[in-house]
Amino acid sequence: MVDALGAVIHQNTIYEATVPVALYVAAILNHPATERGDLGQDTAPALHYPTRAALLEWLSNTAYDANDECVAVGERIWGDGYLDEYPEMRAFRDLRPAIYSAVHPLLGHVTANVREAALVAAIPLAEHPVLAPQQGELADHARSLLTTSTDRRKRDRVLEAMEVWGHDISGLENADDVAAREFHARRIAERWTGGYVEDAPF
Repeated sequence: MVDALGAVIHQNTIYEATVPVALYVAAILNHPATERGDLGQDTAPALHYPTRAALLEWLSNTAYDANDECVAVGERIWGDGYLDEYPEMRAFRDLRPAIYSAVHPLLGHVTANVREAALVAAIPLAEHPVLAPQQGELADHARSLLTTSTDRRKRDRVLEAMEVWGHDISGLENADDVAAREFHARRIAERWTGGYVEDAPF
């Protein structure tokens, strides 16, 4: 099932089918069947990866494809009526509170992969104006993730959100975080100047 979901947001596009599928995924997040999904019978317990975590990652990717930054880029290219011409994205954005309500209970899940995936999914969903009060709680979960997770993508997402929310992240970054941030800044600068950027230092 998880593999099939890729077609619903192919090439970072929100389709007409994306919204009902996202609502279905949100509705089954707490079904016992989504707790299964080991990487293999002989896999170490620490690598247990439930289907639930994969579904949360799909919701996260979809939410980021419809986040405020994507809208801002679309409006710069296509004008202020971008969302009027993209009803599929607007529909998904309108449903963010409903999807968030399904993700929220998993922020405290006993399995690290699930609760971390829930946090990364909750961050773009919480851009919806009615969810702004949730950012304080999410910041607490973010600090917890940063003390335990070494996952580059998750740490980047969480640190970016903390900074957007006005938190001082200088005491939350490790050496790899700083290197990744500096590399990203250089890559953006080189993109504008036509220069060359070396491989990422991580």
